Amino acid sequence: MLTQAPKGTQDMLPKDSHRWHKIEETMRSVCHLAGYREIRTPVFEHTELFQRGVGDTTDVVQKEMYTFTDKGNRSITLKPEGTAGAARAMIEAHLYAEPLPQKMYYVSCPVFRYEKPQSGRLREHHQLGVEVFGAKDASVDAEIIRLAMDVLEGVGVTGLSLNINSIGCPTCRKAYNDALKAFLAPILPELCETCRGRYDRNPMRILDCKEARCKALVKDAPAMLDMLCDDCKAHFESLKRYLTGLGLDYTVDKGIVRGLDYYTKTVFEIITKTPDGGELTVCGGGRYDGLVGQLGGPEMCGIGFGMGVERIIMVQDMLGYKDDAPALVDAFVVTMGDEARVEGEKVVRELRLAGIPADLDHCARSMKAQFKYADKIGARRVLVIAGDELAAGVVKIRDMQSGTETTVARNDVVSSIKG
Repeated sequence: MLTQAPKGTQDMLPKDSHRWHKIEETMRSVCHLAGYREIRTPVFEHTELFQRGVGDTTDVVQKEMYTFTDKGNRSITLKPEGTAGAARAMIEAHLYAEPLPQKMYYVSCPVFRYEKPQSGRLREHHQLGVEVFGAKDASVDAEIIRLAMDVLEGVGVTGLSLNINSIGCPTCRKAYNDALKAFLAPILPELCETCRGRYDRNPMRILDCKEARCKALVKDAPAMLDMLCDDCKAHFESLKRYLTGLGLDYTVDKGIVRGLDYYTKTVFEIITKTPDGGELTVCGGGRYDGLVGQLGGPEMCGIGFGMGVERIIMVQDMLGYKDDAPALVDAFVVTMGDEARVEGEKVVRELRLAGIPADLDHCARSMKAQFKYADKIGARRVLVIAGDELAAGVVKIRDMQSGTETTVARNDVVSSIKG
């Protein structure tokens, strides 16, 4: 149907726009204070970017990407996540040659994944995120986790808890993959077809399978955290010290592997409690120290996080968070007659130029109906211009809360409203 949005998409209606603005403004404010600058990347990229960066053994690449061939016979994909595009932009613009680290953020970044629409998951959704390139110390891991917490707390998401893990680096992951494959070999025939296909190419991806049977079969698999090399161990212990220093409680969860191939070392998830006693992930992220080199840039470490705007709004609703919409206008001009309407347009223009939200009737309503409309949209003041006011060179100003009414000279309208 032409009058129905496609499955898995959602409109942001005017009545809800203030909630999006609040979330975006909070993200901008938190990131600005920490020295991050905004980046915006295209909605679509070459498909190979995600195959090489996100990983061709992930659910995202195997099952969820919106991919098409354009008129130039190029394979194009609507971006399923924000990190690969940011890394591509950093390489293309040679930002690695500028002072490091490069600290970036994005707000309401559109993301597309073809998956079963369910609570908090949409085929088109919008993410907030940060990406930091060129900072190897665990202090930046702790910093971005603190930023994510600050954003969520700033928009009324409560009951937050932090789970962290380390999934190592190529040095220690080789030995781990050998141990994991030895564990998986006897149960391989019982795993789903997707997991069997991952066994040789990327066995760790099997631990991220969403199939209930596979999850049960691998629950006792060896943990990467128990096989870290000395460097990864030191990094993880350093992260824990920084988190403690920032006053952040955490739980080490050996089961966190995240769903994308580019992750190394630190991975984390921020969870909130739901009113029914359940848990919901509201933010996730981690390190991707090999991604930039894998995409053709210099060897450079990186870290970031992402969180969905629609999911934040859903959690706000679950928690009963209220953020009342601001009044549409501060001043509404009520007029009677054509000449008065022309003068009313001039008054509205002057008020807007002075930074005062203002409007007037565009529907040819009666004066009584104009007052009713002004009340419905929450106007604090109504300015009346009719024949008598026009002839006398004055404007009547009514305070809609107290009902008091004053008359001011036409030239003093703006100063009277601002005062």
